[in-house]
Amino acid sequence: MSIVNHWIDGKIYESKSGRTAPVYDPALGIESKRVALANKTEIDAAIAAAKNAFRPWADTSLAKRQQIVFAFRELLNSRKNELAEIITSEHGKVLSDALGEITRGQEVVEFAVGIPHLMKGFYTENASSGVDVYSTRQPLGVVGIISPFNFPAMVPMWFFPIAIAAGNTVVIKPSEKDPSASIWIAKLWKEAGLPDGVFNVLNGDKESVDGLLDSPDVSSISFVGSTPIAKYIYEKASQSGKRVQALGGAKNHMLVLPDADLDLVADSAINAGFGSAGERCMAISVVVAVEPVADKLIPKITERMDKLVTGDGRRSCDMGPLVTKEHRDKVASYIDIAQKDGAKVVVDGRNVKPNGEANGFWLGPTLIDNVPTTSKVYQEEIFGPVLSIVRVKSYEEGVKLINSGAFGNGTAIFTNDGGAARRFQYEIEVGMVGINVPIPVPVAYYSFGGWKQSLFGDTKAHGVEGVHFFTKGKAITSRWLDPSHGGINLGFPQN
Repeated sequence: MSIVNHWIDGKIYESKSGRTAPVYDPALGIESKRVALANKTEIDAAIAAAKNAFRPWADTSLAKRQQIVFAFRELLNSRKNELAEIITSEHGKVLSDALGEITRGQEVVEFAVGIPHLMKGFYTENASSGVDVYSTRQPLGVVGIISPFNFPAMVPMWFFPIAIAAGNTVVIKPSEKDPSASIWIAKLWKEAGLPDGVFNVLNGDKESVDGLLDSPDVSSISFVGSTPIAKYIYEKASQSGKRVQALGGAKNHMLVLPDADLDLVADSAINAGFGSAGERCMAISVVVAVEPVADKLIPKITERMDKLVTGDGRRSCDMGPLVTKEHRDKVASYIDIAQKDGAKVVVDGRNVKPNGEANGFWLGPTLIDNVPTTSKVYQEEIFGPVLSIVRVKSYEEGVKLINSGAFGNGTAIFTNDGGAARRFQYEIEVGMVGINVPIPVPVAYYSFGGWKQSLFGDTKAHGVEGVHFFTKGKAITSRWLDPSHGGINLGFPQN
């Protein structure tokens, strides 16, 4: 059985740790390969490669760095189908969803191509007599990225295009559940002309994570995952003086007012609840229906659910399996909890007949009505294709319910009342808000991140905040007593 090894200093680095973990094909329900789990020697080697590459890369001109990022973008665009197939084979999401993930990640690559504009400082001439003051932004050094399983391409691309374009070097620790996408990306960077050591892939488990958190040579940590792990990473990395952006979990609500277009709401609930089998932090997991909306909306949702095909993502299907059997069983257990807590299971995904092998990690779309807010089904992040309906009597009750939650990642309101929408976007205590948009993931030149237990650290992903996270500002106060002359050169300056 093949081993997914590390990528260190521009080449495959074969692990000698003797430790591996299984990588599954979720649609087949079989172990397809194994991934190496790094030991201390391998952790140190990855960080050392990035450290040695940092100074030459930081000294490379912005123009040259920009050209390499653009070359990476062109290669990615021409060969993204290859990457989508890798993602589907290890994560399970359907090919169209995998391609969509890559496209959203590519937006950040394209944003990073324009980074020279965002690396500009300010200049004040004659701030004091004969004194000029100006500012610059410079890279941090070695940056660590710890990536989740649900978006093995898009989430890393929230971070490393900006980090690399700004002059940093990268050590990425992908999820051990689907590590091959990061190795493929590393090879693409090399083909694009990125110098060896600038982008390194360190496979592993908690030992690799702690190695990045503890190393004095790693300047920052970027993480996306569950809230308990995000909190652990934030606290541990902060204690060692690192910058941290740790994006945690979510419990996203969709507030539906009586004047909303219920066909649009039903379509949006399906798309946001069951895309990527619900394994995404921006999934809508709770529909908050203002009475009398629910009784009209539920038949529209179930009608659409009846047409969904769950199966192998390489076939003609709408939704794939869950990533592992353990995760599938954990998500399915919430359906039992809902029944015990008095909720009504309208559509039970445990009964799904998949278009795929019998051993796949299947759980079909599930709809549960009248979910008590005291139930774990409402309170906890399920991270699967389970959509809950909570009924409220008014807009005010719905907003109070959403704001009382521990998470503040994403939310949406569906209404045709502009005043209600404007009021909602002001009053809601959530970091990303959609108005008649169910998954309000901002475009790359804005920044991604939530509030409360959904974000640890004060810097969000990508956009201007991402550029500032991966750079440090420097202010210079300058006085020159004698002018200098650089000679004559009538040509344009080159790289």
